[in-house]
Amino acid sequence: MRPNKQAGFTLIEILFVVAIIGIISAMALPRLLMAKQAADASSAIASLRTINSSQAGYSMSCGSGFYAPDLTVLAQIPPGGNLAFISPDLSYAPSPVKSGYTFQLVGTASPAAPATCNGVPAGAATKSFKAGADPGTPTNYRYFATNSAHTIYEDTSSLWAAMPEVGVPATGHPLE
Repeated sequence: MRPNKQAGFTLIEILFVVAIIGIISAMALPRLLMAKQAADASSAIASLRTINSSQAGYSMSCGSGFYAPDLTVLAQIPPGGNLAFISPDLSYAPSPVKSGYTFQLVGTASPAAPATCNGVPAGAATKSFKAGADPGTPTNYRYFATNSAHTIYEDTSSLWAAMPEVGVPATGHPLE
């Protein structure tokens, strides 16, 4: 008679496999984080393009050549329409957060602005605007902004404060 042979793994074999999995995970994690930051930045750029086209549509159809003063105004559905100028994910608050970026939009009210079709009173619409996207993650160093010229700029620090409503900012470079 032979003694029963036990099947299974030894503790050393299991620890070895766990160590290899840990090493592979440690090598892959930084790449995964970089891929997430790249995806978030792409989403921020696309959202700023959406803001630019929403402002252009608002100006042509509802604002009589003037822009919306903030994102919540772009969220208002004009009379006779069934869609807002911008999607709810960018207009649920004055400074919404989407894909790890905080978005802002402001414009200086123009006294010459007429009342708009979606309820903005006379003198509240703007002749120009600026919009920005700042990351909420401290390790993400890509900041974006745009203005009424509809060019999106990028920098390694916040462009929001330095972005003029018209013209080229003092820092940053245009995305092409």
